[in-house]
Amino acid sequence: MWNENRKNAAAAGVRTRVESPLVGAQGLLDANQALQSKLFRLRERPFLELVNVRGDAGDPAFVAAVQDVVGARLPTKPNTIAQGPAYDVLWLGPDEWLVRSNEARTPELEGKLRTAFGTLFASAVDVGSGYTVLEASGERVRDVISRGCPLDLHPKVLQPGQCAQSHFFKASIVLIPTAYDAFDLVVRRSFADYFCRIMLDAAAPIVS
Repeated sequence: MWNENRKNAAAAGVRTRVESPLVGAQGLLDANQALQSKLFRLRERPFLELVNVRGDAGDPAFVAAVQDVVGARLPTKPNTIAQGPAYDVLWLGPDEWLVRSNEARTPELEGKLRTAFGTLFASAVDVGSGYTVLEASGERVRDVISRGCPLDLHPKVLQPGQCAQSHFFKASIVLIPTAYDAFDLVVRRSFADYFCRIMLDAAAPIVS
């Protein structure tokens, strides 16, 4: 997503161009949007800031540092999300979280977190250039995702406020229900084009 040389280029006075990893599949996404289907829709949410955070959830200084910067307390219950005004924090493991911005923005969170951590035994790594986020929605969205994902997607099992790591066919994903009929999916950049094409292919029999 974000050009990793962006900061260096900006410092040198060179204008950089950022490009979605789905540029090759944009025509397919546009065609899906043009259908205006109530059953299934897929769109990219490009250039969200994504930062992987590691640390000890039992360390009050670490927890406070994260909360001061992102505006949300670290979730400690497995597969849950804490929501703040500008960022969401997703539980990935006992000492690992993914912080995601609500809107597209210039990467700055990694630096702010590192400054806040100081000498704490903790880390913050900007992974936005290696991933993208897509939104899948519609009345049959759970049926479409179930065609390639082994998780139980029943609303009583997976609902807003939760998240889950899984895969859709061969692409690893972080699955985030945002409403009864809507999900955000965090996908590796290297699988993004494949993911888009295989998901639209899986949806075709349902929306046609």
